[in-house]
Amino acid sequence: MISGGSDAAIKLWDLEQCANPWKPHTYHPVAVVPRAPSGPGPGPGSVGGHRFGITHLCFYPFDSAAFLSSSYDQTLKLWSTERASVSGSFDLGAKAYAHAISPIAAHLLVACGTQHPAVRLVDLRSSAAVQSLVSPGQLGGSAGATLAVAWSPAHEHVLAAGSVDGRVRIWDVRKANGLVALLDQEDTVGIVDAETPRAPRLSAKAHAGPVNGLTWTDDGAYLVSAGHDGRIRVWDAATGANTLANFGPSIRNSQMGTLTMFVSPVGLTPPGRELLFFPNETEILVMDLHEGSTVTRLRGMGPAVAAVGTRRGGERTVRNRVTCIAWRGAGGGGGSSGMVMGGSNAPGGVYSGHSDGQIRAWLPRLEGADDEAESKDEEDASAARAKKRKVLDDAFRSLMGRQVTFS
Repeated sequence: MISGGSDAAIKLWDLEQCANPWKPHTYHPVAVVPRAPSGPGPGPGSVGGHRFGITHLCFYPFDSAAFLSSSYDQTLKLWSTERASVSGSFDLGAKAYAHAISPIAAHLLVACGTQHPAVRLVDLRSSAAVQSLVSPGQLGGSAGATLAVAWSPAHEHVLAAGSVDGRVRIWDVRKANGLVALLDQEDTVGIVDAETPRAPRLSAKAHAGPVNGLTWTDDGAYLVSAGHDGRIRVWDAATGANTLANFGPSIRNSQMGTLTMFVSPVGLTPPGRELLFFPNETEILVMDLHEGSTVTRLRGMGPAVAAVGTRRGGERTVRNRVTCIAWRGAGGGGGSSGMVMGGSNAPGGVYSGHSDGQIRAWLPRLEGADDEAESKDEEDASAARAKKRKVLDDAFRSLMGRQVTFS
């Protein structure tokens, strides 16, 4: 596993250090890339670690021997995992919020979402920025930053990008004018006839606030978006229609950085019953992707778990926020602020990074331990109810034997 944070350091972890993950164990990083010196000296494109906070990490999808990182220092870097050293550095010219590389394509293009409205494409083969994706509505910089990018796992040239203006743009990077669609929250029909596609409605918006989260299902059939309007939307990738999945009013999403969420891998759940894992401030919500119902909540323990306040201007402040999540065994997820898992044959589990600097592992309960825990919980609850009933009965009997007068 690779992690990075606001201290600009990157750490590599061997998750096989502990023979039994259900027993206490203190992990130590196998390699640490320290923060690069700040101040006068080499520029943002220099070789070495990042100078400012890490915003996103991802493994090279075809070989975990390499990984990529982006940072507020305006650079994208390619690393050798074994040596923990830089293989290449790319100056993006603007603060980088997210990057993505296709899990199926051979073109080796890295899509970068930055403070600049255009999506930058970096070619790892030529070590150059080969293209900028700009739609007519983005001219003049009115769209704001691009906070999320995600390649389709079914079509190697299709890219989704979410922006501060609330729009989710679908691009075909092979075309000169590559804008394929603008997702519209009011469109529940989408493209009916594939032979006569409609031109994108330039006023269409996917969310009423900045879009900072995008993820695809493994088969590429659905795209999931999350925005600052407190909404999660599921889109039919074939038609672009809003499926109207309702996740309720409890969604919390206020961080300006990229939000990482993911859908359960293929084979983990029955078809049509995929689960969405969503970092909801201080907890992780596990929800039915198509119905929106909450299946379970993953919450930490202890006094420092949750504290929510309000800064001047109405901005929410959250203590110990979940900053990123990753699925072990998926073979290369992504994380903002940042954490990413490599491929593994070990049982799947969720790992979460937190603003207190800790990484927490959420592993499946053993069947025996789960049954014993549930049985013990039921016994404790039954004993507590009996104790309360006895206290009430004693109080009732003591009052029944007395004469009470009021003056």
